[in-house]
Amino acid sequence: MEDPDHASEGDPLKRGEERADMGTATSATELKKKSCKDVLGFAKLTHWRTAVFFFSLFLCLTVVFAFSFIIPCPVRPQYLATWNRTFSEAATYDFLAIEASSNDKVMDVLFVLKTREGSPDKTCAEKGLPSPCLFLLAVDGTDGSTLWECPLHPEFHWAQCGLEKDTGRNWDCLVSHSDQLTAINKRTGEIQWQQPNLPDLSCTKPVLSVPDLDGDKVGDVALVASDHTQTQLVFLSGKTGVQIGSAVVLDFTKTTNHLLHYTTEESGLYGLALWRIAAKAKARMEVNLKKDKHWEKNANPTSGLVTIYKSDSMKRVVRSEETDVTDLSNLLLVTEKDVALIDGKHRQLLWKFNTSSVLSQPSFGHFNKDGVLDVVIEEDIGNYTKRVIILDGKSGGVLWEVNLLATPNSPRPGSIHTTNSLSVFVFWGMMPSEANNSVPLTSDQRSYMLHPLYSKVLLESTNDLDNIITFKATLMERGRHAAYILLTSSGMEGDEGTVVLRKQKLKQEVPYSKVLRIGPGGGSETNEDIKEVFNRLRFSDW
Repeated sequence: MEDPDHASEGDPLKRGEERADMGTATSATELKKKSCKDVLGFAKLTHWRTAVFFFSLFLCLTVVFAFSFIIPCPVRPQYLATWNRTFSEAATYDFLAIEASSNDKVMDVLFVLKTREGSPDKTCAEKGLPSPCLFLLAVDGTDGSTLWECPLHPEFHWAQCGLEKDTGRNWDCLVSHSDQLTAINKRTGEIQWQQPNLPDLSCTKPVLSVPDLDGDKVGDVALVASDHTQTQLVFLSGKTGVQIGSAVVLDFTKTTNHLLHYTTEESGLYGLALWRIAAKAKARMEVNLKKDKHWEKNANPTSGLVTIYKSDSMKRVVRSEETDVTDLSNLLLVTEKDVALIDGKHRQLLWKFNTSSVLSQPSFGHFNKDGVLDVVIEEDIGNYTKRVIILDGKSGGVLWEVNLLATPNSPRPGSIHTTNSLSVFVFWGMMPSEANNSVPLTSDQRSYMLHPLYSKVLLESTNDLDNIITFKATLMERGRHAAYILLTSSGMEGDEGTVVLRKQKLKQEVPYSKVLRIGPGGGSETNEDIKEVFNRLRFSDW
């Protein structure tokens, strides 16, 4: 019998259908097996993606947590807009330095006080000094509290700070007092070294920092001292204060400024190469100093002097703090006949402005946006009146001027740079229309602020003050608030009285100031608009 499961040749269609069914079943089985593998692979991939996602999330949360709780955010120092420090039965001097003595990013104030005692743990008697003695004080710029005080032997001659930069020295301030020179660390107030002062020639300030001359890898200091018979220059070790070599007697009868020299035959501004002086102080000390070929070509073969500017009546030399066009500072010369600007690199006359009576030391600021510092001078025009003039740094032409009553002991003008490449100028005096009489008094002093974009307007602030010993307008915090520092006394400089050190934020005066129209028309802005301009000022470093 025929097997019923076996397909016969007579039934080919049935056999084809069965084969098709078998093929379909086989394909379905293979597809099922393949799909299971794919599903398992996809499941594994999904697990990896989930793991990566949670790992990334964990990493992000860790970073957020670290920056939020572990790494502290920078905190801006909290400062008082105004503070006063009062010292009774004390004397002070024309010295005021703005330095970073603390680590709070706000500049601090250094000044000299003569009094019987400082803080309970810093007295004259405790240090074996006569009473009253000198104190170099560092005051916190945020609130006026004392950071440190350094007792010194009286009497005071001069002080200079800002000598630490790029020299390797561990001190910043040099004080000449009694018969001593004392180097002091500006951050701690500790004395780093003391050396005897130059005999009988103690009233001249240090010249400048000089390169390392004694090979101890610390920058040194050069001092110029002069009387009416001779001028000496002495090199001191920046590390120990010990004199390097011998004193060099220069061929000048006197010097009134470390850049200003008079000879017996002619007077003016002259330069002398440092290597020549070093060679006279000590043999072969000049070997590591570079020589300027252009300078040597123009030097006098006998004396080595390079003539920069000749004048029979040289009074003052001022070096500009910086110039935006060149890397070297220019020199501003004041004589009895003119004010002249000398190029600091090529030693050429840039311009000259005729004036016969400059009252105070000129200052600098940006009145326009040409990138060159402009010059502020005060000129005596008689009858207790002065003319404040701003000269163009490029040409010497007059950019702006105003007449004020010249009050006694008026500080020199100042300026503070802003973020729009201009400066706000501050000067002292009194508008003639504001005076009650023709002779101005010390108590009548006013301070004035000038914005170059609104040159027909002044912002006047009334200040009932004693004698102003010294004044500085300065930036107290990098890129932020500007202020002026006033050191006043009920007595004259060096006389006993009540001494007051005051910090005033510049913008703090704006709401209480008076808007004065000084030019034709006086501008179209309202008083409120002008005050808002000053309130919106943003200050910057030079």
